[in-house]
Amino acid sequence: RPGAGGSGATGAGRVRRSLRPGTSNGGRTPRRRRPLGPQPGRGAANLSTVDTFGSRSLANAAARAAADKKARDILVLDLGDLLAITDFFVLASASTQRQLGTVADEIVARLKAQGRMPVRREGEARTGWVLLDYGEIVVHVFTSEQRAFYSLERLWADAPAVTVDGAGEPVAVGQRH
Repeated sequence: RPGAGGSGATGAGRVRRSLRPGTSNGGRTPRRRRPLGPQPGRGAANLSTVDTFGSRSLANAAARAAADKKARDILVLDLGDLLAITDFFVLASASTQRQLGTVADEIVARLKAQGRMPVRREGEARTGWVLLDYGEIVVHVFTSEQRAFYSLERLWADAPAVTVDGAGEPVAVGQRH
Protein backbone atom coordinates (compact mmCIF):
# COMPACT_ATOMS: atom_id res chain seq x y z
CA ARG A 1 0.00 0.00 0.00
CA PRO A 2 1.40 3.39 -0.84
CA GLY A 3 2.38 5.34 2.23
CA ALA A 4 1.94 2.34 4.51
CA GLY A 5 5.61 1.99 5.26
CA GLY A 6 7.67 -1.12 4.64
CA SER A 7 9.68 -1.52 1.48
CA GLY A 8 8.05 -0.68 -1.82
CA ALA A 9 4.45 0.12 -2.65
CA THR A 10 3.35 -3.49 -2.25
CA GLY A 11 4.59 -3.81 1.32
CA ALA A 12 7.24 -6.37 0.34
CA GLY A 13 9.34 -7.40 3.26
CA ARG A 14 6.43 -7.38 5.70
CA VAL A 15 5.68 -10.58 7.57
CA ARG A 16 2.08 -11.66 8.19
CA ARG A 17 2.28 -13.62 11.41
CA SER A 18 -1.30 -14.83 11.30
CA LEU A 19 -0.87 -17.02 8.23
CA ARG A 20 -1.00 -20.69 8.99
CA PRO A 21 1.19 -22.90 6.83
CA GLY A 22 -0.53 -23.91 3.63
CA THR A 23 -3.31 -21.30 3.78
CA SER A 24 -3.90 -18.20 1.74
CA ASN A 25 -6.74 -16.77 3.81
CA GLY A 26 -4.82 -15.75 6.91
CA GLY A 27 -5.79 -18.88 8.80
CA ARG A 28 -9.45 -17.87 8.97
CA THR A 29 -12.03 -20.56 9.36
CA PRO A 30 -14.00 -20.86 6.11
CA ARG A 31 -17.52 -19.46 6.36
CA ARG A 32 -20.43 -21.82 6.02
CA ARG A 33 -23.99 -20.57 5.81
CA ARG A 34 -26.46 -21.69 8.46
CA PRO A 35 -30.13 -21.96 7.69
CA LEU A 36 -32.12 -18.83 8.47
CA GLY A 37 -34.49 -18.81 11.40
CA PRO A 38 -34.11 -19.39 15.12
CA GLN A 39 -30.99 -21.21 16.16
CA PRO A 40 -30.87 -23.35 19.31
CA GLY A 41 -29.08 -21.62 22.18
CA ARG A 42 -28.79 -18.30 20.35
CA GLY A 43 -31.25 -16.34 22.47
CA ALA A 44 -33.93 -14.05 21.15
CA ALA A 45 -31.57 -11.87 19.14
CA ASN A 46 -31.26 -12.39 15.43
CA LEU A 47 -27.51 -12.89 15.32
CA SER A 48 -25.51 -13.40 12.14
CA THR A 49 -26.52 -16.14 9.72
CA VAL A 50 -22.85 -16.82 8.94
CA ASP A 51 -21.38 -19.84 10.71
CA THR A 52 -18.70 -18.09 12.70
CA PHE A 53 -18.06 -20.60 15.48
CA GLY A 54 -14.29 -20.17 15.27
CA SER A 55 -14.43 -16.39 15.29
CA ARG A 56 -17.17 -16.40 17.96
CA SER A 57 -14.96 -18.49 20.27
CA LEU A 58 -12.02 -16.16 19.55
CA ALA A 59 -14.18 -13.13 20.42
CA ASN A 60 -15.35 -14.85 23.62
CA ALA A 61 -11.74 -15.62 24.59
CA ALA A 62 -10.82 -11.95 24.06
CA ALA A 63 -13.80 -10.84 26.15
CA ARG A 64 -12.87 -13.24 28.97
CA ALA A 65 -9.27 -12.01 28.94
CA ALA A 66 -10.48 -8.40 29.18
CA ALA A 67 -12.84 -9.31 32.04
CA ASP A 68 -10.02 -11.06 33.92
CA LYS A 69 -8.09 -7.78 33.90
CA LYS A 70 -11.14 -5.89 35.22
CA ALA A 71 -12.14 -4.17 31.97
CA ARG A 72 -15.63 -2.65 32.10
CA ASP A 73 -18.56 -2.44 29.70
CA ILE A 74 -17.40 -5.39 27.60
CA LEU A 75 -19.51 -5.77 24.50
CA VAL A 76 -19.24 -8.19 21.57
CA LEU A 77 -20.84 -6.88 18.36
CA ASP A 78 -21.79 -9.47 15.73
CA LEU A 79 -20.94 -7.81 12.41
CA GLY A 80 -21.09 -10.96 10.29
CA ASP A 81 -24.04 -9.80 8.17
CA LEU A 82 -23.10 -6.11 8.14
CA LEU A 83 -19.40 -6.01 7.34
CA ALA A 84 -17.45 -8.23 4.95
CA ILE A 85 -14.02 -7.67 6.49
CA THR A 86 -14.62 -8.95 10.04
CA ASP A 87 -17.15 -11.00 12.00
CA PHE A 88 -17.00 -9.47 15.48
CA PHE A 89 -15.92 -6.34 17.31
CA VAL A 90 -14.99 -6.76 20.96
CA LEU A 91 -15.24 -3.46 22.87
CA ALA A 92 -13.88 -2.96 26.38
CA SER A 93 -13.20 0.03 28.61
CA ALA A 94 -10.35 0.60 31.04
CA SER A 95 -10.20 3.10 33.89
CA THR A 96 -6.63 4.22 33.26
CA GLN A 97 -4.03 4.13 30.51
CA ARG A 98 -2.04 1.63 32.54
CA GLN A 99 -5.03 -0.70 32.81
CA LEU A 100 -5.71 -0.25 29.09
CA GLY A 101 -2.21 -1.52 28.29
CA THR A 102 -2.61 -4.42 30.70
CA VAL A 103 -5.96 -5.44 29.18
CA ALA A 104 -4.60 -5.29 25.61
CA ASP A 105 -1.48 -7.27 26.57
CA GLU A 106 -3.58 -9.94 28.32
CA ILE A 107 -5.80 -10.34 25.25
CA VAL A 108 -2.73 -10.77 23.03
CA ALA A 109 -1.23 -13.32 25.47
CA ARG A 110 -4.46 -15.36 25.73
CA LEU A 111 -5.04 -15.51 22.01
CA LYS A 112 -1.36 -16.27 21.40
CA ALA A 113 -1.82 -19.30 23.67
CA GLN A 114 -4.49 -20.40 21.17
CA GLY A 115 -2.01 -19.96 18.33
CA ARG A 116 -3.27 -16.57 17.15
CA MET A 117 -1.36 -13.32 16.81
CA PRO A 118 -2.87 -10.02 15.72
CA VAL A 119 -2.43 -9.15 12.06
CA ARG A 120 -2.05 -5.54 13.20
CA ARG A 121 -1.91 -3.60 16.45
CA GLU A 122 -2.76 0.09 16.33
CA GLY A 123 -2.54 2.74 19.04
CA GLU A 124 -0.90 2.74 22.43
CA ALA A 125 -2.15 2.95 25.98
CA ARG A 126 -1.12 6.62 26.16
CA THR A 127 -3.47 7.45 23.25
CA GLY A 128 -6.46 5.96 25.07
CA TRP A 129 -7.32 3.42 22.36
CA VAL A 130 -5.65 0.16 21.35
CA LEU A 131 -6.95 -1.80 18.36
CA LEU A 132 -6.02 -5.47 17.91
CA ASP A 133 -6.91 -6.80 14.45
CA TYR A 134 -7.14 -10.59 14.23
CA GLY A 135 -8.87 -10.65 10.85
CA GLU A 136 -12.17 -12.25 11.82
CA ILE A 137 -12.37 -10.24 15.05
CA VAL A 138 -11.20 -6.74 15.91
CA VAL A 139 -10.69 -5.84 19.56
CA HIS A 140 -11.02 -2.22 20.68
CA VAL A 141 -9.80 -1.35 24.18
CA PHE A 142 -10.49 2.25 25.20
CA THR A 143 -10.25 4.54 28.15
CA SER A 144 -13.77 5.56 29.17
CA GLU A 145 -13.27 9.03 27.69
CA GLN A 146 -12.14 7.75 24.28
CA ARG A 147 -14.94 5.19 24.15
CA ALA A 148 -17.55 7.87 24.81
CA PHE A 149 -15.94 10.14 22.19
CA TYR A 150 -15.79 7.56 19.38
CA SER A 151 -19.04 5.80 20.35
CA LEU A 152 -18.62 2.70 18.19
CA GLU A 153 -21.78 1.23 19.75
CA ARG A 154 -23.75 4.08 18.15
CA LEU A 155 -21.93 3.73 14.83
CA TRP A 156 -22.71 -0.01 14.68
CA ALA A 157 -26.16 0.23 16.28
CA ASP A 158 -27.61 -2.26 13.76
CA ALA A 159 -25.24 -5.00 14.89
CA PRO A 160 -26.61 -7.55 17.37
CA ALA A 161 -24.68 -7.32 20.63
CA VAL A 162 -23.71 -9.65 23.44
CA THR A 163 -23.01 -7.90 26.73
CA VAL A 164 -20.34 -9.64 28.81
CA ASP A 165 -20.20 -9.57 32.61
CA GLY A 166 -17.14 -9.12 34.84
CA ALA A 167 -16.39 -12.85 34.67
CA GLY A 168 -16.36 -12.81 30.87
CA GLU A 169 -19.72 -14.59 30.58
CA PRO A 170 -22.42 -13.43 28.17
CA VAL A 171 -25.30 -11.92 30.15
CA ALA A 172 -27.61 -10.36 27.60
CA VAL A 173 -27.94 -11.15 23.93
CA GLY A 174 -29.25 -8.32 21.80
CA GLN A 175 -29.42 -5.91 24.73
CA ARG A 176 -27.33 -2.81 25.24
CA HIS A 177 -26.99 -0.81 28.40
